[in-house]
Amino acid sequence: MDAQENRILTSIVSYPERGQGGSNRYRGNCSPKLIEDLIRHFKPSQICDYMCGSGTTSDAAKTMNIQSRTYDLHSGFDILNCDIPERSEFTFWHPPYWDIVTYSDVMYKASEVQQRYGYDPRLYDLSRIKNWDEFVRVMNYAMMKQFCALEKGGRMAVLVGDIKKKGKLFSMLFELNKPGTIENVIIKAQHNCFSSQTQYSGRFIPILHEYLLIVRKDDPTVYPILFTDRKDVDIRDMPGATWKDVVASVMEKADGTPMSLSALYAQVESYRKARQTPFWREKVRQTLLRHPAVFLHVRRGIWQLKRQGV
Repeated sequence: MDAQENRILTSIVSYPERGQGGSNRYRGNCSPKLIEDLIRHFKPSQICDYMCGSGTTSDAAKTMNIQSRTYDLHSGFDILNCDIPERSEFTFWHPPYWDIVTYSDVMYKASEVQQRYGYDPRLYDLSRIKNWDEFVRVMNYAMMKQFCALEKGGRMAVLVGDIKKKGKLFSMLFELNKPGTIENVIIKAQHNCFSSQTQYSGRFIPILHEYLLIVRKDDPTVYPILFTDRKDVDIRDMPGATWKDVVASVMEKADGTPMSLSALYAQVESYRKARQTPFWREKVRQTLLRHPAVFLHVRRGIWQLKRQGV
């Protein structure tokens, strides 16, 4: 039996050797071994890919002796505006990782696409979106469009990653809409990537993995969707915050300046924590007295947040 036939799909996968299929010169594409393992495990009769890049999915399908239908922006298919022509049994999607790798007019010539298909691919290329929130909006539109085109019982396998910029993590998995039944999240190790070959200073943690999300469409019309909703929340309105947390946060915002009780009251009074506590002023004073390791009594009616380690 061929060694590859002994591979089983687990919650962590690693492919040090890329395998045969697609082009390793087409930046950002994945190992065909991953797609072969998906086909071997789920046994679809056909696989679809609407951002096929250099053709890794179709090559993996040939290896596994199943049909494939593959499309891309560089070959006349725009996921944002074109109709998906089939009801897919199994869709593999590997979207751009925001603007880390630019595709149109870098990996292929935009002028050739425009001449042949009548549109400028740079206008619809997810990798050219500069704003993260706009990228997330467009990514989720493409996600839902592909999921809606699945047949009942169909699956989507979506390979996404994390991006770090200026000390901030942008996670595609966390921001991605997750429709239907979530079957698995698989961790895929990355090999020979830029971050593993670079020496970093400070507290930067290199990203050496990707996520493969697998969702299933169990009903043709009604299905659950897990959305990520980002919003600013004041700690004074959060149900899980203790009085120590609230008072310390208010004093911390004053940058170490001593605060009077009346100033503390004014910063708490209109928020949920005070509205839900009948004797909230007494609670503020009690909190200050009960936590001498956190709050310093400067003089009568004046308090200050203690510095760490003092």
